[in-house]
Amino acid sequence: MSDIEARFAALEARIKGLEDQLAIYQLIATYGPSVDSRTASATASLWAEAGAYDFGGDPLVGADNVGSLVNIEPHIHYVADGCAHVLSMPHVTVNGDTAVATGYSRVYLNQGDHWRVERASANRWELVRTSEGWRVQNRINRLLNGQPEARDLLSSSVKS
Repeated sequence: MSDIEARFAALEARIKGLEDQLAIYQLIATYGPSVDSRTASATASLWAEAGAYDFGGDPLVGADNVGSLVNIEPHIHYVADGCAHVLSMPHVTVNGDTAVATGYSRVYLNQGDHWRVERASANRWELVRTSEGWRVQNRINRLLNGQPEARDLLSSSVKS
């Protein structure tokens, strides 16, 4: 392989990596608007068909089940009163056709003339590349309430 061919191949690999990271950022950024608009189909489309969402307790398994979370309480009440699911820029590691994104989420609730943080959580998004693009295989969400589970999720992305 010539020097030019090698440089071109390296550039292609770098661009592919950037495209993967951008697609993952877009996927995670879509979550808040999809749940706050109560669009079950958009929420479900973020997950792989057999994907899961573990927010403590019994996980929701299957994309359609995850999408249906927009139609349960207290979510319906949150949206009716005004809410915002806001996710931080995650730390993303791509390894071939799988990736892990780790970051924070906050839920803000409208309280008339002000907003309050209903909850703040640590999140681990385990993603898989599908024929339709990147999808969530598993999301784990743990409240930042001093318990070790949230810290463990966060530390898994920063271990050297």
